[in-house]
Amino acid sequence: MFTGIVTDIGRIADVKLAGDLRARIATRYDVAGIDIGASIACDGVCLTVVALGSDPEGWFDVQISAETVSKTNLSGWAAGKRVNLERALRVGDELGGHIVSGHVDGLAEVVSVRTEGGSVRVVFRAPEALARFIAPKGSVALNGTSLTVNEVDGYNFGVNLIPHTQTVTTWDEVAVGDRVNLEIDTMVRYVARLREFS
Repeated sequence: MFTGIVTDIGRIADVKLAGDLRARIATRYDVAGIDIGASIACDGVCLTVVALGSDPEGWFDVQISAETVSKTNLSGWAAGKRVNLERALRVGDELGGHIVSGHVDGLAEVVSVRTEGGSVRVVFRAPEALARFIAPKGSVALNGTSLTVNEVDGYNFGVNLIPHTQTVTTWDEVAVGDRVNLEIDTMVRYVARLREFS
């Protein structure tokens, strides 16, 4: 489990197809404190660490199944790309965002970006099947970042990115047409599922 509070910006050092997709991610995390088999959210996707190293900089490798590639934007990963990283939540950690599983539900598309005061207002288009789970003042995880929904208009929804968020994540690079990993609020998902049986 994660909180959607990004704690490092990693950089894709290498990507190769070896059965599954395998990526090496350079990080500022102390890799001595990461175990093989640990879960790290990479642009909001919970991935398992399969190798570690620190030469010439700290890095970890992840293996990405075809299923994960088909549901996320990871197929666009290339060397040099910056990615939002978050280590798994530990018991006793502050829950600063919202409960995030790292299981991406689909891709949202950026339809507009504009400056609004000191913030940036971004409007996304959600997939039709997921739009009903997004509510004003509710939470979503976008590329692994916990964000509050400002407004909803059909399949479109907007968020504000404050300067701090732009500084500590990759959101300073957002552009119209970007496809981002969308995870709906876990509680909303379970409430909707329970209603199917009532």
